[in-house]
Amino acid sequence: MTIKNICCIGAGYVGGPTMAVIAQKCPEINVTVVDINEKRIAAWNDKDVENIPIYEPGLSKVVAEARDRNLFFSTDVDSAIYKADMIFISVNTPTKTYGIGKGMAADLKYIELCARQIARVSKDDKIVVEKSTLPVRTAEALKNILENTGNGVNFQILSNPEFLAEGTAVEDLLDPDRVLIGGDIDTKNGKEAVEALVDIYAHWVAKERILTTNVWSSELSKLTANAFLAQRVSSINAMSELCEKTGADVNEVAKAVGMDSRIGSKFLKSSVGFGGSCFQKDILNLVYIAKSFGLEEVADYWEQVITMNDHQKKRFAANIVKTLFNTVSGKKIAILGWAFKKDTNDTRESAAIYVSDYLLNEQADIVVYDPKVKEEQIYADLDYLNSRAEEENRRRVTVVNDVYKACDEAHAVAVLTEWDEFKELDWQKIYDHMLKPAFLFDGRRLLQKSAIEDIGFQFYAIGN
Repeated sequence: MTIKNICCIGAGYVGGPTMAVIAQKCPEINVTVVDINEKRIAAWNDKDVENIPIYEPGLSKVVAEARDRNLFFSTDVDSAIYKADMIFISVNTPTKTYGIGKGMAADLKYIELCARQIARVSKDDKIVVEKSTLPVRTAEALKNILENTGNGVNFQILSNPEFLAEGTAVEDLLDPDRVLIGGDIDTKNGKEAVEALVDIYAHWVAKERILTTNVWSSELSKLTANAFLAQRVSSINAMSELCEKTGADVNEVAKAVGMDSRIGSKFLKSSVGFGGSCFQKDILNLVYIAKSFGLEEVADYWEQVITMNDHQKKRFAANIVKTLFNTVSGKKIAILGWAFKKDTNDTRESAAIYVSDYLLNEQADIVVYDPKVKEEQIYADLDYLNSRAEEENRRRVTVVNDVYKACDEAHAVAVLTEWDEFKELDWQKIYDHMLKPAFLFDGRRLLQKSAIEDIGFQFYAIGN
């Protein structure tokens, strides 16, 4: 089975980078990324490739190489579906905000809309690939929709979950730990579909790193991987609070624990809490699935990972209030970093949003600096919480493009994203222009305690 045309529905953080790398590595395949968001597609097609809508180190270079050669971005969804041999579904699957499963289950309305559009447009056989993170057995629902259209088209459903870490997405795509492909491996047509996708990745990934499973194992593996990673973060964060009470240093504890070969050192970095589009959503999805099967103990176990993460953000913000003499009303607090992690402009579930919201509820005045997140995104994140009127958010929150301006005349500074540039700041200059006593709260363990305290700061770092 030779694939000549690929369509990817969804031009977001997964679809855009993944298709760019596939196009770069498979020049004989035409790859078209489609989205109904005209503004987003226009940004992907911007003449200045630095203006593409997603910031990832190395991504603009990959896009520049393949765009208009065999990589295309379009709003003509029907045309791309019609021409494609293989269709990737890479649309958003947010947590439901209504009805049954509210606050836990994945909202699959966009997935179903994609399936119905594919069914309506297709005139020949297609391979449909789940790229979005989905609950177990979603492929079964897709298959039901696609095979009951009555137009005689045959579809093979594959699961190919992404394992990208934002900030290193291009590196993860070019040199993945593994590529996971789930399909109907017990039938001839299913095996052929799986092999077609294996052949695409084999252009640059060693065959031994390409794993093939049944669809259900592939879907559940994605949720499990994110749950395990988030669990490690919450585990070390739980220890960080104990370290603060006992005089231990969480970094020293993490180093000692991480040197155990059975445990390993990755994801043992204590912080103000994890964010991003996947961890919380996927764990809540896992909790909902467990509850739906009556596995209450399993659900409770994984739900505690989220509870610990929420607690870490709240206690960090509460500590700011407590340290500033139990009130931040009318006080200027500088927030350094809004993205959920460095080297990305993604703000979904960022700790900065929730810490700032807590401080705003305490009547603080917030000034935000982030090198990659735009002003309108910061306001949109706060507005989405519905904690206060949009006008109040704009009155009480100021976004600036100069980090020193953000800190000028501030009562306190909170570092909430681990941008490398924050390590290189002239902290003496910042201290000189702050109100005294000058408080500095490091939510990412980025700064050297002794050097900062020598300047004169009242310094607090997670787990220290």
